[in-house]
Amino acid sequence: MNFVQEIKSNNLFLRISGDLIGEDNGTQLVAAVNEAMSHKVFTCIIDIGGLRYINSSGIGVLITILTKFRNKGGEVYLMNPSESVKKLLIITKLNSIFQIIKSESEIVKK
Repeated sequence: MNFVQEIKSNNLFLRISGDLIGEDNGTQLVAAVNEAMSHKVFTCIIDIGGLRYINSSGIGVLITILTKFRNKGGEVYLMNPSESVKKLLIITKLNSIFQIIKSESEIVKK
């Protein structure tokens, strides 16, 4: 897994590509989230368009990130999921927990 992080307009953008299978990957993402939150960033947009595969550990990482933001009154958006990841989110009913968007412009509408 690779990810790029960027803070713009007081939002944390994470762009994840490859396979999100937890382990070391998860700690890197959570560290990026903790760093952003220490700078008073409470909205996270995770672009998962480049995500090929996610397992239960990867799902746990996403839930950990969501919990951290919501505990501070923030929100997490999953952006641009592939069809296979979208199906997984539906099967696991995580689509009812996460805000799923197609593009950044949808955040303004919400």
